[in-house]
This record gives sequence, C-alpha cells and structure tokens, in this order.
Amino acid sequence: MSRWRAAGLHLGISATIAVAAVALMLAVWYPGALFEAAGGSALLFILVGVDVVLGPLMTLIIFRSGKWGLRFDLAAIGTVQLLALAYGAHVVFLARPAFIVFVVDRFELATAADLDPRELAKAKYPQFRSAPWTGPKFAVARMPTDPAEHNQVVLAAMRGLDLQDFPKYWVPYADGRSLVRAKALTVAGLREADPQTAAAVDAYLRSSGTRPEDVRCLLLRTRFDWLAVLLDPVSAAPLRLVLGAAVGG
Repeated sequence: MSRWRAAGLHLGISATIAVAAVALMLAVWYPGALFEAAGGSALLFILVGVDVVLGPLMTLIIFRSGKWGLRFDLAAIGTVQLLALAYGAHVVFLARPAFIVFVVDRFELATAADLDPRELAKAKYPQFRSAPWTGPKFAVARMPTDPAEHNQVVLAAMRGLDLQDFPKYWVPYADGRSLVRAKALTVAGLREADPQTAAAVDAYLRSSGTRPEDVRCLLLRTRFDWLAVLLDPVSAAPLRLVLGAAVGG
C-alpha cells in the first residue's frame, strides 16, 4: 500500500468519526441556530482540524510499506487522535447551551460552563439543579420581591451576573408564560426594535410560508450572536430559533 492510499484511508475513517461527532452536537447539544450562535463553528474548526487533518497528515509522513514498527506508529497516531477527540468533545460538552432563560424582556442563554454548581444547588425546582444532557431547556426568571435579595441581584449585575446566573429565581416555563407573552413583540415590533434580526425572521417566514401574525418574537442573546425566538401568539410556546445579525445591547 502506498503512503497516499494509507493517508486517504486514514482520512476517510477520521472524517466518518468527525461527522458522527458533529451530528451528535447538532442533534443534541446545539440544536438549530444555536450551533453557530453559541460558538459551535469555532469549536468545530478545532475538532475537525485535529481529528481530520493532523492524523492523516502524520500517516502520510511516516507511512512506508514494510517499515519496522509501522503498526506501533499507526496505533500511536490513532491513540493521540482519539485522546484529542475525547478532549475536544469534553470541551464542547462543557460549553453546551443548558438553559434559555427569559429575563425581564428577552431571553438569555446559560451554558453549562457558565452556571456555578453552587447556584444550581440552590434552585427551587429539581429540573434546574443540573445542566441537562439532552439540549437546552426553557425557563423564566423572576426578580425577587424581597428588598434584600433584590439589592443582591442589582449588585451582582454590576459584576456581570444577572438573573440567568441564579437558578433559584427561575420557574418552569409553563408557570411564567404570562410574563413572556406580555413582552413578546409582533414581527412589526421586532422590525422597529432590531431591523437586522427582523430581516432574518422575515426571510424565514417567507421560506416556511408562515404568516407574520401567526408568531410573536423575542430576542435571545448569546455570547457570540443574537437570535430571535419565535413564539406561539396564544401560548407563548417556543416554535423556532432564527439566527440574526449581531447587534449591540
């Protein structure tokens, strides 16, 4: 077998493994538009760069048919690849979106890495005491009415922390839908508030054949981008996430 054929075979195996890993990320941890908005593209570049490019390249360099110790060399390369893939998958897992939390007038994304385990332990509802393994869950944050707690939240905001960082103030989405519905925008209202993201929503509505009056909208902020959350106008149930253009705020 020539070194080019060996490297090609190695590339095919590596690509198959990488595709399976990416499919898992897209289907479970980073559904829909969250993959790009939550930084999944950058993580994918690193993952693919290590697993798909470096391994076959090393095989191309060291492979020589009949070479003494070739099996050991190939096994070592494969082991390093698997370890790198496992480490990359672990990083992706830690950075996965955990909760989409309604805060005041928009949604905020809380990743598994963002949430302090000590704060998770203080959650009143069991479903908020650990980051889910099967994709992000929706929740609604309520500002505490106790003056002392209210002041603590205000002071925390000065340190860059907000209600999405404190699960003890979250309630199940079904229990807070009235708050969401009260702040939800019509598509026309979104066009006034954020024309760039509204343009992405309009494009989706045209492609899907959905009428603007059949949805309501709220913005979702992530660390890398903004999305629009399309909601049912009656129940406020989330229908779809639409990636918009980055805006300030």
